[in-house]
Amino acid sequence: MDSHKDTLAISGVDAAGRQQQAQVFPNTHQGHRRLIAWLRAQPGVVRVGIEGAGGYGRAVAIHLVQAGVVVVEVTPSLTVRERRRLRQRGKADPTDALAIARVVAREQDLPAVRGQDLAEDLRLLVDYREQLLGERTRIANRVHADLVALRPGYQHQLPELRSQRAAGLVRRLLAGQVGVRAELVCRRLDQLDRLDAEIRQLKRRIGQLVEATGTSLVQVHGVGPLVAARILGEVGDVRRFANRHKFAAANGTAPIPASSGRIQRHRLNRGGNRRLNRALYVVAITQARSDHPGRAYVAHKQRQGKTRREALRCLKRRISDAIYRQLLADLQPNLAP
Repeated sequence: MDSHKDTLAISGVDAAGRQQQAQVFPNTHQGHRRLIAWLRAQPGVVRVGIEGAGGYGRAVAIHLVQAGVVVVEVTPSLTVRERRRLRQRGKADPTDALAIARVVAREQDLPAVRGQDLAEDLRLLVDYREQLLGERTRIANRVHADLVALRPGYQHQLPELRSQRAAGLVRRLLAGQVGVRAELVCRRLDQLDRLDAEIRQLKRRIGQLVEATGTSLVQVHGVGPLVAARILGEVGDVRRFANRHKFAAANGTAPIPASSGRIQRHRLNRGGNRRLNRALYVVAITQARSDHPGRAYVAHKQRQGKTRREALRCLKRRISDAIYRQLLADLQPNLAP
């Protein structure tokens, strides 16, 4: 399935990759119901692959999962490579759908699409909080730019604008100031107050949801509620990763083989889930800076000739394995028959 804002292009293939069906449905609730009815009328449908299952195809993916259909996600890079093998010039939605279908028929380890669950809620809340933090940074930067014109040299009294105390100091600095620029600074300070209140509220809610999951991730040194929420939201069901090596490859902490002939080497993996990779980096930095075995491990790697950045990457891989084991341990009560 090639998903777009208005349409869903469908292509069905057999095990050999030969096209059997091709349809186009509107990307609406009514179109989703028609699609599910059409799929049930097709014999031998094993699974459905969607490109854009986290974007335009998210709604239809949820409908399919709720209807009991096995849904997997196909990345655009796989579609592009498969489209080159079709021996057809140009690009069209039916062509992309055929390429996606052939990828689904050939690749057996594509990630399954998750339904709406607590992990999904955590991911959405963490994303929203980061958006608010980004907006707060932009507004604070505008305040700093205006203060340069209103109160030159203010930076000696106010190097940063990260607290209510700092906002109060700005208001005192502008006491008696008139003009549009001073008025806009006050308006932006009011915006910062509202954003700070919402960010604090989100942090409390995320902490409550993480606690409700019963996860033991917070027992790992450096993993707080926000980092745990990011990990749970991005990983979902950890059982979709066959082993710790697959998990490390998915989060970008496993190096990529780059050997040829007698030269055996690996290179940095810049792929994988970068949000999950960043969460592991935060844990690694915390462990490397505190009284923890991770700090001794980084020092040991540096004595072996690695740079600090390379040593931190090694530590991230160890943390990835520890997180994987912890997530599996949390599932043990649920795995019993």
